Amino acid sequence: MFTRDIGVDLGTANTLVCVKGKGIIMREPSVVAYDVRNDAVRAVGREAKEMIGRTPGSIVAVRPLKDGVIADFDVTTAMLKRFVSVALKGSFFSRVRMVICIPTGVTEVESRAVYDAAKQAGAYDVDLVEEPMAAAVGAGLPAHEATGNMIVDIGGGTSEIAVISLGDIVTAQSLRIAGDDLDEAIINYMRKKHNLLIGERTAEQIKIDIGSAKEYDDETSIEIKGRNVVDGLPKNVTITSAEVRDAMLDTVLQIIDAIRTTLEKTPPELSADIIDSGITLTGGTALLRGLAELIAEETGMPVSVAANPLDCVVLGAQKRLEGDIGFENYTFRRRKRFR
Repeated sequence: MFTRDIGVDLGTANTLVCVKGKGIIMREPSVVAYDVRNDAVRAVGREAKEMIGRTPGSIVAVRPLKDGVIADFDVTTAMLKRFVSVALKGSFFSRVRMVICIPTGVTEVESRAVYDAAKQAGAYDVDLVEEPMAAAVGAGLPAHEATGNMIVDIGGGTSEIAVISLGDIVTAQSLRIAGDDLDEAIINYMRKKHNLLIGERTAEQIKIDIGSAKEYDDETSIEIKGRNVVDGLPKNVTITSAEVRDAMLDTVLQIIDAIRTTLEKTPPELSADIIDSGITLTGGTALLRGLAELIAEETGMPVSVAANPLDCVVLGAQKRLEGDIGFENYTFRRRKRFR
């Protein structure tokens, strides 16, 4: 009775936290700002993200996860502790049972790092669930039925592509190319084409404002501020939607190639089901304009974006906490429970 169940979508770009019986209570960027002089955490989440690229030498704002896995163990642990403390705020619960979602392609060492970080953050029991499985259940797909369901979860650090049937993953591919790589492509394009240096936050904003995978109506241009590579002085440059699309094209095509590869590995009976049910997109990058239409053109499959693509994984974790039927056949092997 003194236990609180918490689900965590520990993403490269954003971390979402849900509590059993309460739903999603937190959506925060996976960013931590800490003082290098004493290793004290100064800010976590949205406040820390505002500091990226704007901190003095004594304060460092970092993203402790890279490509969906832990890059800085101590900082990730500090971030999880802060999120757990917020989840337990104002309650008398003293024990935490945690479900954390991880990419399918992680190694045993990487998944163990997530488990240890959760334990150090205060969890007494930790369950690791693969992201595409959680995303499929969270998106409302009939994952427990004997039909093929294809889920493509494109986040910040990884693209998780999986075919699910009878409550488990039949075939999957984890591609460490996703939204962050689209941002990096825009940064490289601005440097090579316009001799302009911009930061991650600016590149992400360009992607959101005018980025697309296909041409769309009312395309526009925006003015970008940055630093001139040649003379080091501040500079303004106008960039069009078409330029941003060209900059991101190679990265988008790599994701589509991975979807094709997964379809090729899918058993024929499940492939027939996918022709009828289609491909479901989740994750923040699924919101990129024209991405669903381009994937449909390239694969010949119907493609749809989930109702709440940003929340699907954490909603799946919540359903796991509630004992949803979608996880009834999810195997112990895939839960990767450590002792």
